[in-house]
Amino acid sequence: MPPGGPPFDLRVTHEGLDALVRALREEEDGKQLRKELAKNMRDALKPGAAMAKSGIMAMPSAGTGMGAGLRAGIAKKIRPEVKLGGRWSGARVKAFKTPGLRGFANAAKRTNRRDGGWRTLTWGHEPWRTQTGKRQWFDESFNDADAYRTAVHEAMETMAQRIASRVR
Repeated sequence: MPPGGPPFDLRVTHEGLDALVRALREEEDGKQLRKELAKNMRDALKPGAAMAKSGIMAMPSAGTGMGAGLRAGIAKKIRPEVKLGGRWSGARVKAFKTPGLRGFANAAKRTNRRDGGWRTLTWGHEPWRTQTGKRQWFDESFNDADAYRTAVHEAMETMAQRIASRVR
């Protein structure tokens, strides 16, 4: 550690995030600093969430029987999530379950599958048929994962520098 440096590790790693969270807890107004850090990390992931929403909305509905309601319902449930402390600390974009959407709680997961798709009844009656979605719409949104990782690390670094300037 360089002389006059901060009393915690500034590396941008999982351990560095844990150290940053500990330092935030020790600050007098740590609650506000934690909120700002979480907001900055979420903001860093918003472009990826928007691309994922765009990806599901671009799924064709002709011939699959899927209306705009299914796609819009999935898109509403895609959000960046940040958690500081607890079982895990980190930032991610998550497609939450959609239980109220035609009883199709795992719609985001099933429409993103590489194989198969999902089985459904034809107009609520027999016979069963298999529907497929736009494969990898969620995963393709994060092809440039390093850019999002870098943006989250920059948000962490900015907060670490802010705390370090208070310590000096």
